[in-house]
Amino acid sequence: MNRRQLYIMLLLPIIYIVVFSYVPMLGLQIAFKKFDGNAGIWGSQWIGLQNFIKFFNSYQFERVLKNTLVVSVYHLIAGFPIPIIFALLINAVRSKRYKKAVQMITYVPHFISVVVLVGITLQMFDSRIGLVATIYTLLTKQPMPEILGNPSAFPHLYVWSGIWQNTGWNSIIYIAALAGVDSELHEAATVDGASRLKRVFYIDLPSIIPTATILLIMNAGKMMSVGFEKVYLLQNPLNLRTSEIISTYVYKVGLTGFSDFSYATAIGLFNSVINFLLIIIVNQISKKISDSSLW
Repeated sequence: MNRRQLYIMLLLPIIYIVVFSYVPMLGLQIAFKKFDGNAGIWGSQWIGLQNFIKFFNSYQFERVLKNTLVVSVYHLIAGFPIPIIFALLINAVRSKRYKKAVQMITYVPHFISVVVLVGITLQMFDSRIGLVATIYTLLTKQPMPEILGNPSAFPHLYVWSGIWQNTGWNSIIYIAALAGVDSELHEAATVDGASRLKRVFYIDLPSIIPTATILLIMNAGKMMSVGFEKVYLLQNPLNLRTSEIISTYVYKVGLTGFSDFSYATAIGLFNSVINFLLIIIVNQISKKISDSSLW
């Protein structure tokens, strides 16, 4: 009873999570039904796993699954270590004024909306009037090949635009972890003759490995949840072969065309189950090879 006020404060977020996270799960049952708007969720006909079988047998299954994995794995491999490297570099800078200026500049892109970011990307890589096309033509005296419509270029545009936008913001947690490193360790290493590079590898880097491990597990758990908005906005008929991912396919199946809500829900549920399995697998691997894990 002495902590009654704390429990009351905790009640509001619990209610929020229940209402907006757990109650909507009741609607997942339409993945196993043939949804009828007149009959409602509870009155629709139960068809079991037919929607899942339909998706697995669809000609789109292999393509959207491959595209989703390519983009997500590419983004994880390229995007995960860069904030760590950036944080180590920022931490090594001695000038506080320069450090704050660099941090400020790199944080700003995070606050740009997805729509604006895609607009900037489209303007820069426009094959006729874009900045990249202008520089390319100036250097080669030839028109730049089409990039926005090139299927093989789509993963690169998606991943590196995201890295540019979020590197500074994602590095904050590593910079905070580095700020907690005992300064006496660096002083002792300096006395022993360790160079700045050696101190980074033997003091700074080990100190942020537990934090990096937890974030890696969490990122692995959402590998299949590639951002819908940016992918959808970057899509065009020419690059659809590599840009059609599970989330955009769910949108098109569920809200456009035939509006098959049951089929779209089944695909989304399949995607969520894969994410759940991935986070469990990566967590178990991390637990076996290190002392860091989510549970």
